Amino acid sequence: MPQLPNIPAMSRRDLLRGGVVLTAAGAAAGTGVLSSAPAWAGGTNLGGLPSFTSGVQSADVTTRSGAIWARADRAAQMIVEVSTSADFRHARRAGVKKLTSATDFTGMVEVNGLPSGSEVYYRVLLASADDPSRVGETTVGRLRTAPDKPRDVSFVWSGDMCGQGWGINPHLGGMTIYETMRGLRPDFGLWSGDTIYADGPLKETVPLADGSTWYNVVAPGKEKVCETLDEFRGAFRYNLLDANFKAFNQEISWLYQWDDHETHNNWYPGQILTDANYTEKRVDVLSARARQAFGEYAPISGASPDRAGRIYRKISYGPLLDVFLLDMRSHKNPNNVGQNDPAGAAILGKEQTDWLIRELGRSRATWKIIANDLPLGIVVPDGAAIEGVAQGDNGVPLGREVEFARILSSIKHNKVRNTVLLTADVHYTAALHYTPDRAAFKDFDPFWEFVAGPANAGTFGPNGTDGTFGPEIVFQKVPPAGQSNLPPSAGYQFFGRVAIDGWSRALTVELRDAAGTVLWSNQLPAAR
Repeated sequence: MPQLPNIPAMSRRDLLRGGVVLTAAGAAAGTGVLSSAPAWAGGTNLGGLPSFTSGVQSADVTTRSGAIWARADRAAQMIVEVSTSADFRHARRAGVKKLTSATDFTGMVEVNGLPSGSEVYYRVLLASADDPSRVGETTVGRLRTAPDKPRDVSFVWSGDMCGQGWGINPHLGGMTIYETMRGLRPDFGLWSGDTIYADGPLKETVPLADGSTWYNVVAPGKEKVCETLDEFRGAFRYNLLDANFKAFNQEISWLYQWDDHETHNNWYPGQILTDANYTEKRVDVLSARARQAFGEYAPISGASPDRAGRIYRKISYGPLLDVFLLDMRSHKNPNNVGQNDPAGAAILGKEQTDWLIRELGRSRATWKIIANDLPLGIVVPDGAAIEGVAQGDNGVPLGREVEFARILSSIKHNKVRNTVLLTADVHYTAALHYTPDRAAFKDFDPFWEFVAGPANAGTFGPNGTDGTFGPEIVFQKVPPAGQSNLPPSAGYQFFGRVAIDGWSRALTVELRDAAGTVLWSNQLPAAR
């Protein structure tokens, strides 16, 4: 990659003008990147007409549908057109959405009737709020619909963006891991939680152990911990200042999942904070604001099985793949209560647990990916308490393990084949194999869990494991002993890639670093 010039820390005034150009070499060279917003996004002089501030993106794409997202710099009408050709010669209008201050000028149009197994181009036009014939800025994106017949499918996954003091570094070309992932041309991306760090403000400079300096772009929403709705929104807007991330969004669809840092580290419903950085101590108030901002900036299909609005769902991506995205945050019990109870403690809750068991049993896809935003067998502590599922005692299921013991038993007894767990959260990468031969709990079939992250946040680990479900660490890449919270420049940033062969139906998992180097891979044959 060519050396980028020294770029001074950007001022608040510069950022409020609209955006920042932070592009990796591939994007700068135009290697396959679609036409994107101007350098200073939102700063285009369009005679008072609306323009984009944060690019465009698509999400929750299935065989025939998908959600298209955009944000304007003012009240506008978002008009979405779709076509199977880049020239839009036979485009059709797919929907219109009013963008208002009530949603921070963001909006999502759910598009139906798309051709299966196809590259679909979408065009987003921003028109005057009171006159749709007066069109301001226009941007084109691309998505790939799921096939209706077996064919090769691939996707990438990671989590943990702009945390632990490490934000967008203009000296390093921004968050280049997203350009690496985009270059693999996956069908979609799975974001496994911690889409923002609402509890992680940034400083313009951070001294590093080797005597050098890390530089952060700092913008509203990242100057202090997020408490107000606009501060949570600002944290999402911050990520979208990065051109690498926006280029990925423009070409590759996301499946978004949330975890704790969208609100506060290790939060649970009903928690009252003791953190002196917060004036609003009620986590339920903070999480409601975080949930609203997440819904505005992380597009999710309106279909939900949960009357309480928890963020779990199944996305079917053709005959080879169903993805089950869990919400392991909204219904969990307090981190210091009931973790040793043999009757169980909530992390999914009964309604979500029943839904997962039912939908896994109904699935006819070859592979069932369970996206669990907290790992199963890795111990995730919260001080002296437990934040995650594993209790750390190596014994029979207790506390939150009880729900997962029920799920794993149902998978075995319902003869659900080819189930794989994918997660992030712990800020390193690993492959774990689970088998009853090593486990205290025996009533389940062997399975794999893969961990990948962070993607532009601090690196930690390794954590300990719990023997309840018999995990074996087959591979892991962690910081050197005694080192933690390493910056992205240290080289310990990770993502995973999953590829399913359309003919053999075998699934290959690759664990990669930010440069795209395959650190470990394994092919899993499909059980019939």
